[in-house]
Amino acid sequence: MAFLLITGLLVLFAIRLFYVLFHLQEKPSKSLKTRSVLAVAGSGGHTTEIVRLLSSLPSTFRPHSYVVATSDKMSVKKIESFESTEGSENKFTLYKIPRSREVSQSWGSTIITTFHACLASFPIMWKSRPDILLCNGPGTCIPLCIVALIYKVLGICATDIVFVESMCRVTTMSLSGKILYPFANRFYVQWPQLLQQYPHAIYLGGRLV
Repeated sequence: MAFLLITGLLVLFAIRLFYVLFHLQEKPSKSLKTRSVLAVAGSGGHTTEIVRLLSSLPSTFRPHSYVVATSDKMSVKKIESFESTEGSENKFTLYKIPRSREVSQSWGSTIITTFHACLASFPIMWKSRPDILLCNGPGTCIPLCIVALIYKVLGICATDIVFVESMCRVTTMSLSGKILYPFANRFYVQWPQLLQQYPHAIYLGGRLV
């Protein structure tokens, strides 16, 4: 009896997963006046680019929330600086999760650290339930996207995954981009060369969004 119940639940989950993946490219509802954004910041240029992306969005894309790696203090400073220039009335939330992979970390141990990061992502996605999960390449975004997809399959939230490949990626995709290409609702590239390998991507054509 328990076996049949588990099998039935797995079948239902698989059907729901197929439905969600099939409808990934559907446009968001036009009736939605504002869209909350959860942006994933990364070390170095990733945070600079994500801040530029946010600054180019209309004011209706509020409120902003951010996720950074626990050891990434530089990104926190950049986010605080950006939000302070946007206006004191704009409130934002900052979340932290463990890194999926540290520099020079072995790929074998990455499985464990990514799993740890996924566990930390569940309460963040549950609390924030953003309309948009905005990513641009750092490995920190992978656990959050996994949880967002799980929650969407379970009908808990309908977060759209929007991935913007980093400007430095001219002819090859980042590892995060390769992983999320089949699952993102919107996948943007900033160089036309990448469209040859990833035809379902959207070329920004010199525009940020």
